[in-house]
Amino acid sequence: MTQNTATNTATVSELPVHLTPELLFERAAQILPRIAEGAAARERERELPHAAIQELARARLLTFRIPRAHGGAGASVRQTMRFIVDLAAADSNVAQSLRPSFSFIEGLLARDIEAERTRWFPRYLAGDVFGNAGWEVGGANGAIAARIRPEGEHFRAEGSKYYSTGSLFADWVSAVALDDADQPVSFILPREREGLVLLDDFDAMGQRLTASGTTRLDNVLVHADELRPRMIEPGKRTIVTPFLQLYLGAVLAGIARNALRDAVDFARHHARPIKHSTAQRSVDDPYVEHTVGEITARAYAAEAVVLQAAAAIDASWAGGHEEPLLTEAAVQVAQAQFIAADSALRASELLFDVGGASTTGRQHNLDRHWRNARTVANHNPRDWKAAAVGAWQLKGTPPPASGLF
Repeated sequence: MTQNTATNTATVSELPVHLTPELLFERAAQILPRIAEGAAARERERELPHAAIQELARARLLTFRIPRAHGGAGASVRQTMRFIVDLAAADSNVAQSLRPSFSFIEGLLARDIEAERTRWFPRYLAGDVFGNAGWEVGGANGAIAARIRPEGEHFRAEGSKYYSTGSLFADWVSAVALDDADQPVSFILPREREGLVLLDDFDAMGQRLTASGTTRLDNVLVHADELRPRMIEPGKRTIVTPFLQLYLGAVLAGIARNALRDAVDFARHHARPIKHSTAQRSVDDPYVEHTVGEITARAYAAEAVVLQAAAAIDASWAGGHEEPLLTEAAVQVAQAQFIAADSALRASELLFDVGGASTTGRQHNLDRHWRNARTVANHNPRDWKAAAVGAWQLKGTPPPASGLF
């Protein structure tokens, strides 16, 4: 790992070999409260969560989906998404930063290439973290400008990436570039490779600590065995895409739950009744009660639809990914994303109605919930999700096989 292990984290050798989802949830119950405790301050001070991510990786909490035969927990998608919601409720920056790590595993499962699984699953079990450097600024419709060219038995890559989620925390960074035939080529590099330059320059208003800034490929060497099969083929529907999209919904559901926790805490410990209130305490004010009740309902709805859509992905796995099951999973995930985004945005806005002007104080940093939800929701415009679901209901038109459904 690239950072020192937190002092209260067990070493890998101290951890039991046989993992189960139940065991991982037990570990999460111990670790997540510590992560949540410092989340607001970290975001306010721009302190990247290296220690939190390392602790999660060392506790093997990235191995939910690795099959039992390979030493993982063999968890369902539903169980995994439940953990992601819990993690995002503690710190949505940490949850979003680990999306590439979870998606890399999902790609290994979907491709069913045993040599790839044998190579990479042990890395996860050893506590490694994976980052992403695929997208570029200004690339309309996902266009790629980075190039990769052969050099002897190996290759050299050149270009600049952005939205490099989690790469500053990672041991391995996956990237994509065009070859001489203008075809996309995926590859993965060790974090310390000369010519792989990672910058902490992500300037979004939310999710500021996800290390989603620039990755430069400065004539970086790519060994032949570091080339990888493409996870998502253009125009072909895959079960990996609904997982990736639902992950965003799970982060949004976690943000909604986090906003609820802060709303309750603020109403109990900081808010004061306004002058014309009939209540002596804010928790007795009927409008505060109503506000917290609505935030609760929003958070509940977000998590419920995420877990329901996760079950559809599990059904596709159980059914061998036949086209009707893949389409059903894509439709359910699109619905879940729409509701999760709407719920998280509304919950994080309503939070400010539990108190007066004091809710806007920077020391509380309550605006981070809306900023984070808005930033995650902007990954994929939710109107497109609703329109795709509507077209399916009205005309039986499947969602686009674009990598976003």
